[in-house]
Amino acid sequence: MPEAEVDITADLVRSLLAEQIAELADEPISLLASGWDNTLFRVGDKLVARLPRREVSESLVDHEATWLPILAPQLPARVPTPVHLGRASDDYPWRWMIVEWFEGSAIGTDTLRRPASVARSLGEFLAALHRPAPSDHPLNPYRGGRLAGRDGITRERMAALDHLPGLQDKVSVAWDLALNAPEWEGESMWLHGDLHPANIIVDGDELVAVIDFGDITGGDPATDLLAAWTLFDSDTRDIFRAAADSTTRPIDDAMWIRGRGWGVAHGLAVIAGSADNPHMYTIGMRTLELVAAN
Repeated sequence: MPEAEVDITADLVRSLLAEQIAELADEPISLLASGWDNTLFRVGDKLVARLPRREVSESLVDHEATWLPILAPQLPARVPTPVHLGRASDDYPWRWMIVEWFEGSAIGTDTLRRPASVARSLGEFLAALHRPAPSDHPLNPYRGGRLAGRDGITRERMAALDHLPGLQDKVSVAWDLALNAPEWEGESMWLHGDLHPANIIVDGDELVAVIDFGDITGGDPATDLLAAWTLFDSDTRDIFRAAADSTTRPIDDAMWIRGRGWGVAHGLAVIAGSADNPHMYTIGMRTLELVAAN
């Protein structure tokens, strides 16, 4: 992962809370996780503090704080709308936020007991999310655009699979098919942008929440269909597709093929950035294996 540009500790979080949200300053604070963009601390039993660990990630706080309260009421699963918004201080240079804690766990690499129920619920979530985005939606150079714009870096990353020639060949075929599929010509739709297993919270076999909207943007809804290849086998993938379909934005074969291409690009990107994160490496490899099995 990119190195953190500040040292974010529980003591720092407590200091920020004491300064800005005094009623939370005495709550227990414990480290949850540190990703590419944010470090997360549990605050008491019901809240999570999310602090950008890089300057480039500060704008992602603004995107979530601006748009998730607008989108949340139309979505069938919970999303991390801000409970408190923090500001920069003498000890910490960027804006940050407090969000609600969701009971459950990220899917990660675990096997679901009844994946069909999650496939259906996640598809329904996307059917609700994929509505026309306003012209001032957040821009994201890495999500929502044409796959051709990701061709160079994707092929470069694909070359690193030369120790797995069988997988490499199948992934290459899937990528070529996606590049040759008709492009999205419709208006920009709202996108999550990073719909992989670590961002999907379940409780047993029920979908609870979809988290980490830092990459929220507008564009081709095929971008979010990468979830079909990060999570589901061929049978449950069909359930997901049917539930994600919409009369206003039908999933035709071209969109489905582009979604598989986004699975390729995302899986390779995860692998490329996971040398220090075996869990994410497993997610990336599993995605490519599901793409190859189709």
